[in-house]
Amino acid sequence: MSAPTGLIDVHHHAIPPFYADALGDRKAIPGVDYPTWTPEQSLEVMDAHGIAAAVLSVTAPGVTFLDGPDASKLARRVNEYFAELVREHPTRFGAFAILPLPDVTAAREELRYALDVLGLDGVGVLTSYGHRYLGDPEFEPLFAEVAERGAAVHVHPAAPPSRDLATFDLPVSLYEFTFETTRTAASLLFNGVLDRLPDLKMILSHAGGTLPFLARRLTYGTTIGAYLEGRAPKDVIGTLGRLHYDIAMSANDFALPALSRLTGTDHILYGSDYPFMPAAHTTENTNGFAEFDGWTDAERAEIGRTNALRLLPALAARLTA
Repeated sequence: MSAPTGLIDVHHHAIPPFYADALGDRKAIPGVDYPTWTPEQSLEVMDAHGIAAAVLSVTAPGVTFLDGPDASKLARRVNEYFAELVREHPTRFGAFAILPLPDVTAAREELRYALDVLGLDGVGVLTSYGHRYLGDPEFEPLFAEVAERGAAVHVHPAAPPSRDLATFDLPVSLYEFTFETTRTAASLLFNGVLDRLPDLKMILSHAGGTLPFLARRLTYGTTIGAYLEGRAPKDVIGTLGRLHYDIAMSANDFALPALSRLTGTDHILYGSDYPFMPAAHTTENTNGFAEFDGWTDAERAEIGRTNALRLLPALAARLTA
């Protein structure tokens, strides 16, 4: 099978130098080695793997290590940096704006600036802020505005808020990230957010964490606890299938069959997780994407490119200008 070309990578991280300086000695993700990054490194990896464009985002902890105006100022600086990179490389980079959550008022202000003034391609959020997951009522006005605007929102895991991270002395991204994605999806489901906002274009990282495996189990909410009557989603499987999923760290014969069973290939997107996963993993993940025999060539083209362009019209317009 020939190597894929023209890929759109929707899970590709950036580490602006001033962001790394602000983070300082704080451990960005517990147990995870913090990589070095430059735009030139990304372009080199992209060129080596047939990636036409990468949509940049900042991973955990976002700007949550700062408070109030300081968080908003750093988010604004990151978003303006992203906009400048997109101006310099309009056909190679897109960007998901970072928002200064959990301050929803500030986040909505930054959303408008990032989309209306900077022209970024969507927004990126974490699975939780403090002890609140994305289904918390506090966050719904933000997601309602995102949905109304037709913008895409990329959800990236954060370190779990209620866990002794030293229990197993293992990096949280090794396994906890998948559970965090599942937890925030469950909160969105059982707080009714996804039913009330059916047009929300939400992309979950890493093939949805454990959602493909647990999807049927999540239909048993009212069977297990009658108090969930009235809170349970109308159609758990259908709602999960309506979400979008990137395949960062997941393009393998264990994850892809389950994900493909849960959602259509029109809701799956290519992702690399570079540079937090090194170039060698981009090779492995891209090969897994190319070699998986559960998709037709037409479906593979959807996943690798056209699904992302449909979700990200500003990027699509730059690529066809």
